Order: sequence, then structure tokens, then C-alpha cells
Amino acid sequence: MVSTVNVNGLRAAARKGLVEWLAATEAEVVCFQETRAELDQLPPEVGAPEGWHVELAPAADRGRAGVAVYSRGKPDAVRVGFGVAEFAESGRYLEVDVGSVTVASLYLPSGEVGTARQEEKERFMAAFLPYLVERRDWAASGGRDFVVCGDWNIAHREADLRNWRNNRKNAGFLPEERAWMTRVFDEVGLVDVVRSLYPEQEGPYSWWSYRGRAFDNDTGWRIDYQVASSGLAGRAEAAWVERAASHAERWSDHAPVTVRYSGV
Repeated sequence: MVSTVNVNGLRAAARKGLVEWLAATEAEVVCFQETRAELDQLPPEVGAPEGWHVELAPAADRGRAGVAVYSRGKPDAVRVGFGVAEFAESGRYLEVDVGSVTVASLYLPSGEVGTARQEEKERFMAAFLPYLVERRDWAASGGRDFVVCGDWNIAHREADLRNWRNNRKNAGFLPEERAWMTRVFDEVGLVDVVRSLYPEQEGPYSWWSYRGRAFDNDTGWRIDYQVASSGLAGRAEAAWVERAASHAERWSDHAPVTVRYSGV
């Protein structure tokens, strides 16, 4: 079982319920994004929780971004970044080898139309696509499975956000971003695991703005994915979003996306 969630700050989430969730989850591997902390800034129950091995890749710009992978055992190998100097210390990509599976935690830039942030997102996407091809071939040649978990900051289809008509010119649902996601699935050959299991479902959404009543009305976006090699995706038995019971019980503006794979 593998889970992924943008925690919107590990320290803040820990004060709101993340510690209890981590203690209760049955996942073998958990990927976190937007950790916003160095390892030595975390309390023991988050930085070194019982039963978990922690790999954290913070951003050089302290207090921003950051990704982590928590696993039940020590990974066989750990790699930070994807070979592009601009993003080497950006705290946006970390992958670990756990047995025959490579699990990556991704925090793709969110972007903002007409700004340098969108340009950064476009550069990231342009560089990351060939890396995915490389990882696909590397995994296949070694008989490995591969899954990229995280906040991709793109809703691929109209079914992936409630208010899609009003977001067609906004970052996260731009035609060129959605076309890039299509390339990930069609050209690279990776699989959107949740969508493959539930092809006709609206959502399930994984992010809701803190503004207004977005959470209460389920006016959300599905931007948190597990994107896997076809062999691993074919072993996915079930997937679900661990949506909080109420707005007050949320410990992030995202919710964990969990997939049960046979043999993982």
C-alpha cells in the first residue's frame, strides 16, 4: 500500500493530526510534498517516527517546497533530483528503491499565468518528461516497477475538477498543461492509477481551497496522482482519497491518495 499527500508544511500538519494519521496508516510507503522543513527542525514524532525510515529532500530556499519518502524499512537506494541543475536543490523530486519498486515523491511547480512562476513550471515539465522516459526504460530493463506519487499541480480531465469551465485559463488546467499530462500517459506509457481503476468517476478530488466552503461543497481538484509503470498499475486493487470527515479535522488543504497494490 502506498500513500501520497501534500502536507502544506510538515510542522503545521503535525500539530493538526498528521502524527496520528501516520501512526494509524497501513501504508508501506508514504510520500509527502511541500514539507517546508529541514530534518533537524522536525520533532521526533515527525522526523524519526517509530516504525519508519525517513528520507527528506528540502529546498535550498528554506521554508519552501520540500519532498519526503517515509518507508517501513531502509531503502536500497536514494536519489534526489532528476539530473537538471536548476531543480537539483529545489526540493521537488526524491526517489527511493524499495525492493523491486522505485517510489518517487514529486512536487511539480504550481505556476501562475503570466508570471515567472509559470515559466518555471514550463521548464520543469520540459525537463521532467524525458526523465520519465529514462526511468521507464531503466525500470523495465531491470525488471523493476516504478511509481511517481505526488502533487502534479495539473488536473488532467474535466472530471478532475468541479469548476472546470471557470478554470480553463488558470494554471493547473491550461490546455498545454493538460496536453503535457496526456504525453505522460500516452507517449511515456505511464498509468494514472486512480483513473484507471475508476474511469467514469468525478474526481475523487484531493485538494480543496481553504477559501469559502470549497471543502464542504466538495468543490475540489484532483491534482495528486500515483502515476505508475503498467505492470505495477495492473496490480492496483483499490484506491481512495482519505478525505477528512469535516473541515475542522483537516490537517492539510490536500488529502492522502492511497493505493493498495498486490505485493507492495
